[in-house]
Amino acid sequence: MIYLQKILPVFLSPLFVLGLCVMWAVWRRQRWLAVLAILGLWTLATPFVSDRLMRAVEGHSVRLSASSMPQVDAIVVLSGMLTDSPGEAGTVTEWGDADRFFAGLELYAAKRSASLIFTRGKLPWSLSKETEGDVLRRYALQSGVPASAIALTTEVTNTRQEAAAVRSLLKKPSAQVILVTSAFHMARARQVFEREGLRVHAFPVDFKASVRRTTFIDFLPDARALRWADVAIREWIGQLYYRWASWS
Repeated sequence: MIYLQKILPVFLSPLFVLGLCVMWAVWRRQRWLAVLAILGLWTLATPFVSDRLMRAVEGHSVRLSASSMPQVDAIVVLSGMLTDSPGEAGTVTEWGDADRFFAGLELYAAKRSASLIFTRGKLPWSLSKETEGDVLRRYALQSGVPASAIALTTEVTNTRQEAAAVRSLLKKPSAQVILVTSAFHMARARQVFEREGLRVHAFPVDFKASVRRTTFIDFLPDARALRWADVAIREWIGQLYYRWASWS
């Protein structure tokens, strides 16, 4: 099922659709379609457009201070920040983006909850012997968080499983949690957690849209901008799917 969830959005991604348009235009010798597809790729690849798409997906949210959050039953840090890299003795785990982890520690230090939950995310194709939650627990212990304050879910592969696993851990009806995940992923994650009956206080981090002065460079194509434009559109597709699933 996880393979299907990862593959299907590819067919709706702008890179796939525009790439097909280019190939079709070359085959059918339709220059106008090729020009439109290339202009579309150029537009999505500009930081000016990419940042605005990402900010929209991020819900125009801002980084909050830990002290502004309420006290809750648990601080929940979702997986998705570690990568498997080649090492001397095999696969090693490295940080992709550590914002979620450090935000969880910041909230715990601010005494927003006495319980810090890491989800044990692990995809079927991962070569690592550990889940992400196991690695994060080890780093949290090294940072001074007591073992009694850290809880791990069962092994999970997606956000829906994370939400169900956290609810099973807490057991308390309508438990309140501070949910820590990337800003672009927050809307979908919050919806899934609330559907499990949890009361969610969002703590978005890992913002992808840059905050800077606009210059002519923002209108030139950039591979990073194209990547985040693609991520933003695919996240919208994911949100629509989860809404449809909740209606059905």
